[in-house]
Amino acid sequence: MTAAALRALHHGRAADDPLVLPGPWDAESARIFAAAGFPALATPSAGIAASLGYEDGSTPPDEMFAAVARIVRAVDVPVTADLEAGYGLPARELVERIAATGAVGCNIEDSDHRTGVIADVDRQADRLAEIRAAAGDELVINARTDVFLRAAGGPGDDQADPAAQVEEAVRRGLRYAAAGADCVYPILAPPQVLRELAERIGLPVNALVLPGGLSPRKLGTAGATRITFGGGLHRRAMAGVRGLAEELRAG
Repeated sequence: MTAAALRALHHGRAADDPLVLPGPWDAESARIFAAAGFPALATPSAGIAASLGYEDGSTPPDEMFAAVARIVRAVDVPVTADLEAGYGLPARELVERIAATGAVGCNIEDSDHRTGVIADVDRQADRLAEIRAAAGDELVINARTDVFLRAAGGPGDDQADPAAQVEEAVRRGLRYAAAGADCVYPILAPPQVLRELAERIGLPVNALVLPGGLSPRKLGTAGATRITFGGGLHRRAMAGVRGLAEELRAG
């Protein structure tokens, strides 16, 4: 499974046929999604963290890379890995560790889980360029920007100006594209701005499926090329396990 194969899946798609990437949290869930016919998979940091007993953002890097490697070994489709902000690893070491798992893509986000602070755009673009230089064409880089997640006034600020968020997402997306990103992930961007973001940035846009929100097909029609689920599929699966536990307890 190559980066070229994964990269090609992002292009030439009809609006109502986006690239849907289920998020496996372990080898067995990966096998199930691959057997269902999905052409590639995208590991979620939140789902893997929960399966290993950690809060999202606190999984030790060694355990995250080991989990990704187990998922890759279990399937014969390309796997891209959510590696948060890259765990502070130098670009070359990060690329080497991704390659060792067998994954051919990665998410790299531009904010810190612990502080909620968004990275300086120049510094983040430089980091992405370093990752691209270290990986060459052998890695599909999904550059996540958290401007819609971390509102303009800081974490939890619900007074942010939506138009300003769009402009900031475009500014960052253009810089990340120039740095070598293959795809931009403006997480939690409202569906009505997805097409504008894609057209202005000039890269495929990744959209997140939310509970009660638009379906993958409708997100594609709204302008997204790539669809992921974060930890949502793991949460749904665990809700089923919880129901089973309650049934067993009730006798």
